[in-house]
Order: sequence, then structure tokens, then C-alpha cells
Amino acid sequence: MAIIVGEGEHRYEVIENWGKLPDGWRFGEVAAVGVDSKDNVYVFSRSEHPMTVFDRGGNFLRSWGEGLFVRPHGVHFGPDDTIYCTDDGDHTVRQLTTEGKLLLEIGVPGDPAPYMSGNPFNRCTHTALAPNGDLYVADGYGNACVHRYAPNGKLLASWGKPGTDPGSFNIVHNICCDDDGWVYVADRENHRIQVFDGQGKFETQWNNMHRPCGLCMTRGRNPVAIIGESGPGLAINARVPGIGPRVSLWTHDGKPIARLGDATMEKPSQFIAPHGVAVDSRGDIYVGEVSRTAMSNKGKPIPADQDIRCLQKLVKL
Repeated sequence: MAIIVGEGEHRYEVIENWGKLPDGWRFGEVAAVGVDSKDNVYVFSRSEHPMTVFDRGGNFLRSWGEGLFVRPHGVHFGPDDTIYCTDDGDHTVRQLTTEGKLLLEIGVPGDPAPYMSGNPFNRCTHTALAPNGDLYVADGYGNACVHRYAPNGKLLASWGKPGTDPGSFNIVHNICCDDDGWVYVADRENHRIQVFDGQGKFETQWNNMHRPCGLCMTRGRNPVAIIGESGPGLAINARVPGIGPRVSLWTHDGKPIARLGDATMEKPSQFIAPHGVAVDSRGDIYVGEVSRTAMSNKGKPIPADQDIRCLQKLVKL
């Protein structure tokens, strides 16, 4: 029986545990998902095989990155189909080909900047590319800022500090750009998306969401933002309805369109911890989940020999 979420023009069929891994392989936790220009899907997971690649039907194509990454966190594709991988475990951003060849590395592996210093990087989380080629890095767990780099990896500017005021951050968890160059930042523990111009000037913020983790946007005019909301992080509110975990769709000017999923994670159509999201050319959404972390934080038993809702596909109807 098909599992359908959403309503109206925003209806999706949920394909649970999407992606057919080779026998004996595990995702562990899927931190991020990316889609290239051919709609191949790149799954960045905390496992022995950190980058696994599938066609849009879920058939395994290849893997790479073994021995390269410490703790996968973010994936972002450039228009030339190079892939930017953010590793918060060794404090680096790497630009690679779709076959895993290293093109550019920013940051010194294993050598973080001082905690909350504002200098790059201390547990960076994600990247975004502006239309002019500038690279933005969310820095993330051990910092509270965004860094802007030239395409050659030269640092141009940084902004942000710890706090709750506009332009301040409490876990800079994700970041993306639209085709006009606006920069959207998932300020997770402040429960908001902040919007900046390309120079880091605060423009506005979107509220009415809970712990935004995943973030991506469709291309073109009037893009739609896709937000993975992690939901409650405390045992006391773990089953409170209306705050996630879920995937939300928003207009580019900050109006919620649809909420997909909520707090009752026993249901097949529900999420546990949407951490990374991506959208393909047909409007299908891929959702990577860090379900083991979410369940352990709530005191739930974790089966040691199986994946737990690591990767879902939402097929647009």
C-alpha cells in the first residue's frame, strides 16, 4: 500500500529505506544527500563507505571516500557537477569530482580553529555556492559564523557571532543560495532561517519552525525551500505534536507551503531525524536521516545490526 504525505499540489509517495546497497553494507547515519545534473544521488554517510552513488531508481553505482573522511556532514553540488563535502570531524571542506578525485581542500585536517573564535574552521557543517562562484561555509558546531571564499579557496570575509539577535547564530547547521545570490542559513537552535545578501548583510528571518537541519532550494524564479526539521531534542517533549520531525516546504520569501510528517515516529510515513535534504530535476525529494543519534538521545534502544530509516525518497505526485 502506497504511503502518501502532503496535500493538494504538494503530495508525495514515501519510499522508505531507498537505495540498494551491496550485501553486508550499511549506511549507519546519512548526514547529507546530493543530486548531480544527471539525477544520480550521492549519499554521504557515517560508515565504512562514506560516499555511495545511486541512479534515480536506487540502483548502486559506486562508492568512494573510504579513509578520507572523519565525520561526514554536508554535501553540495556546483553547476559543473563538482561536489563539495563538509567534514565536521576534521574541520575541512573538500571539492571533489563525481568520482572522488580531490580538486580543492580548505582547512587543515585535524587542526581546528579555537572554539568560537570566528576563524575558520571549528566543526564546519555545510557549503553553498553563489551565482558568481563564491563559496559560503557554515561553521557550525564549534563556531557561530559564515565564511565567504573566492572560487580558488581564498578567504574573503566572515560574519556572525554566538547569540540570538539578527545576524547571530546558535548552531549554523546548513546553508544555501538562490539564483539571485541571497544566502539562506539554517540557524538550528534559534529555530529559524536567516536570510542575508551576498556580503553578509542581514535581510530577514523565517520563524515558525523547529530545529531546522536540512536545507536546499529548487532553481529558477520563485524557488521553493525544502527544510528538514529535526523535531524535539529532549525526552520531555519527544512526543509533542506539531513540532516535527518533518520536512517542510517554504516559498523563497518565507511563507510555509506544506508540512510533511510529524512526531509519531512509529508510523512508516514519519521521519525520525531529517538531517540532509536534496531535490532532483523532477521535484522528487531525498531525505537523509541521523536516526541512531536521535533515538539514542531519547533513550530508545538501537539495533546494532541494521540501519534505521537512513534514507527516504519522496516521489512527487
